[in-house]
Amino acid sequence: MIDQNRTIQIAGSGLVGSLLALRLLQRGFNVKVYESRPDMRKSSISAGRSINLALSHRGIQALKSAGLEKEILENAIKMEGRLIHDLEGNLTFQAYSSRPGEFINSISRRTLNVILMDAIEKIKPNAIQFNTQLKKINSQSGIAVLENELKQSEEFTFDLLIGTDGAASACRQYFMEQSARLHFNYSQVFQNYGYKELTIPPGPNNKFLLEKNALHIWPRGHFMMIALPNPDATFTATLFLPYHGSESFEVLKNEDQLVTFFNTHFKDAISLIPHLTQEFFQNPTGHLYTVKCSPWHDADKVLLMGDAAHAIIPFYGQGMNCGFEDVFIFDQLLDQNPDWNSICKSFSEIRKPNSDAIADLAEDNFIEMRDKVADPVFQRKRKLEMQLEKQFPEYYSKYAMVTFRPDISYYDAMIKGRKQDELLMNICASEKSEWTESELKEIYNKLVNLSL
Repeated sequence: MIDQNRTIQIAGSGLVGSLLALRLLQRGFNVKVYESRPDMRKSSISAGRSINLALSHRGIQALKSAGLEKEILENAIKMEGRLIHDLEGNLTFQAYSSRPGEFINSISRRTLNVILMDAIEKIKPNAIQFNTQLKKINSQSGIAVLENELKQSEEFTFDLLIGTDGAASACRQYFMEQSARLHFNYSQVFQNYGYKELTIPPGPNNKFLLEKNALHIWPRGHFMMIALPNPDATFTATLFLPYHGSESFEVLKNEDQLVTFFNTHFKDAISLIPHLTQEFFQNPTGHLYTVKCSPWHDADKVLLMGDAAHAIIPFYGQGMNCGFEDVFIFDQLLDQNPDWNSICKSFSEIRKPNSDAIADLAEDNFIEMRDKVADPVFQRKRKLEMQLEKQFPEYYSKYAMVTFRPDISYYDAMIKGRKQDELLMNICASEKSEWTESELKEIYNKLVNLSL
C-alpha cells in the first residue's frame, strides 16, 4: 500500500497544480502547495495573460474525478465548431462533430483556478502558500529552498516534490543541473511567431457581437487571428503573427500601420476592437514554444507534471487538457502501484509518448488553422468527415479522437488520425463534394482497413 503519511509538496498552484493538490487531499494525503504569485482571488490577472481556455473531454474527465465537472461547466460557454471569417467577411461554419455532446468549452482561466483553489481550502485551509518561489532543490538531502516576496530564504524538507510550476519550471531546472546523473534530455523549440491578446467588448445591452457558440478564426495563410467567447459577453481575440517579415510584428510600429494592416486583413473585425491601438502596443507579445524532456522523475523524490514536463503551443486546445489528464493518470496509478518509485516511473513512461504526440499535433494544427481551414480541399474533407460521422457514428476523425475520446491515447490518435487524413485528403483532391451512401460505405471500409 502507498504510504499516506508521506507529505507531498507541490510547486505551483496553477490549474494542474491545484487539481493535483485537490485530488491528493481528497484521498487523504498531507499536501502543501507553494505558489510564486500572489493569491489571484485577491489580485487581478496581468494584462496580456490568456483569460480563457478550451476545455474538452480529457480535461472534463479529470475534473469529474474531483467532483467539480458540473460547477465548472456551468461557468463555461460551449463552442460547437469553428466559424471561419474570410477576407470579405463571409462566414463558413465547420462543426466539430455531428454527434450530440461533442463540443469544446470556453472557460475563464481565473474562474477555473479560483474554483479549484476554493475546493482545496475547504479541505485544508492555508494549504497554498502564496508569494513563495521555489529556488533550489537537493534530492539527496531532501531539502529545498524557497524565497518569499521580501527575498528572504527558507528551507523545507520534502518527501516527494511535484513540479507543476509551468513552462519556466524551477523544478525542471533541477533536472537540468542533474542532467549527467539522470541522463536528462531537454529540447525547447520556439516558433517564429508571437501573439497579442485583444478584446472584443459586449454590444448594446451586453449582447455578444459575434456568434457566441463558436471559435472564430480569421485564417490568412502565414498568420491568423482567433476569438473565444467569455461569460461576460466579451471575446478574447488573439493575433498570431510572425516576428519578422513583410507582415509581422517588426513592421507594425505605429497606429497608422496597425490600422492599415487590420483594414487589409481583418476588416470585419477592426470595428469590434475599440481599443486596438492601446492593447496592441501595451499588451506584451507572447511567445510560442514547445518543451520536451525526459525523464520526468528522480526516483521517488521529484516529479514533473503539466507544462513543467511538456509545454506545447496552444493550437489543439489541449495544453490544459493534457495537464489535467496527467493528474487523472497519476490518480489512477495511486491505486495500481505498490510504492512511490513505481508510481513516478510508470507515470513518466505512460505520459511521455503521449505528451510528445500532442505537441507534434499542435504544431500541425497551427498550420491547419491559419491556412488549411480556408482551403477548398480541406473544406471538402471536413464535409466528408461530417457525412461519415452521421452515417457511421463509430468513425472518429483525428480531431475528434484527440478532443472527444479520452479512452484513446494522444499517441494512438496521432498515428491513426494521420493515416485517415492522408486517405481523405487524397479523396478530396478532386472537386467532388457529395458522396452517395454506397460511396461513403466504400470510404468507411478503407478507413477501417487502415487500422488493421
